[in-house]
Amino acid sequence: MLAVLQRVSEARVIVDGETIGEIGPGLLALVCAERGDTPAEADKLLAKMLKLRIFSDEAGKMNRSVQDVEGGLLVVSQFTLAADSSGGNRPSFTNAADPRTGQALYEHFVARARAAHPQVQTGRFAADMKVQLINDGPVTVPLRIAPTGTDNARGLL
Repeated sequence: MLAVLQRVSEARVIVDGETIGEIGPGLLALVCAERGDTPAEADKLLAKMLKLRIFSDEAGKMNRSVQDVEGGLLVVSQFTLAADSSGGNRPSFTNAADPRTGQALYEHFVARARAAHPQVQTGRFAADMKVQLINDGPVTVPLRIAPTGTDNARGLL
């Protein structure tokens, strides 16, 4: 699974003019399931995301996680993270999981996030969403958890 994390002062998702998810300080997590991903990859990605130390401590060093600072988590599905643009100017999305699998993994990820973290908001799978955010820092971190049994040498993108 893939994710792009953005440390935010605030973020929201709007669908059809209505705000459906909104957080104050925390993480905006754009997530994508790839072909071959299972709930195990979703669980590993979530564990990494919740423990990743990208929030500042009293000394200004990135030593705290979203859990440490009790920040919000806004989870938004984004299959375009799996884009492959190596073959030309129009990206291919064949590396993304099929929509049915992608939705099941997204819903699994969100359910696990809600069980592990007190403040979780979401976008809407496959909807045309408008995402507004104020990136704090700016801090943006890409993460990749390769499917079990594949080469995970890339780890972080």
